Amino acid sequence: MNTDEVLDVFREAGALLEGHFILSSGLRSPVFLQKAFIFKNPRLTEILCKALAEKVKTQLDVAPDIIVAPAMGGIIPGYETARHMGLESIFTERENGEFTLRRGFALEKGQKVLMVEDIVTTGLSSRECIGSIEKTGAKVIGGACIFDRSGGDADIGVPLISLAARKFPAYEADSLPPELENIPAIKPGSRGLK
Repeated sequence: MNTDEVLDVFREAGALLEGHFILSSGLRSPVFLQKAFIFKNPRLTEILCKALAEKVKTQLDVAPDIIVAPAMGGIIPGYETARHMGLESIFTERENGEFTLRRGFALEKGQKVLMVEDIVTTGLSSRECIGSIEKTGAKVIGGACIFDRSGGDADIGVPLISLAARKFPAYEADSLPPELENIPAIKPGSRGLK
């Protein structure tokens, strides 16, 4: 799938929103990808995650042993991508503000991990998740995401394979363009940043 085809899936789900949005990174944007509208639909989720799994298989030199995703947004795409790759999927959760493995999940030293995320904007959540994985002694061989909003600019510390990538405008709250200044900001994401 190419980026336009992925965006067509977002449009079909009503998940490509326009307005003034506060992203989970804290940045502001006139475009929001409401992936929850994708993930509530098993058919659309399968379309995107199967395509991501196929892309990962062709682009990674080393096959992963397991997929690890950051909660909350990465759980569904992590699981569904793992299903199409014949792998197990576990996830990290925030505890005292930091990602960690809980619920009895564990990784082995040297285990090859693919970190799967829903959407990457700045790469912060991905880097934090990868850092928590590396603390276990496992080796993160790459990251993957459904959509890279940075258009390839985000650095997550390992190679990032994205199903789709497009750089949507994103601004600091004190540097808004005139077309956003007069529109009330909406925060549809899940992270509690202000």
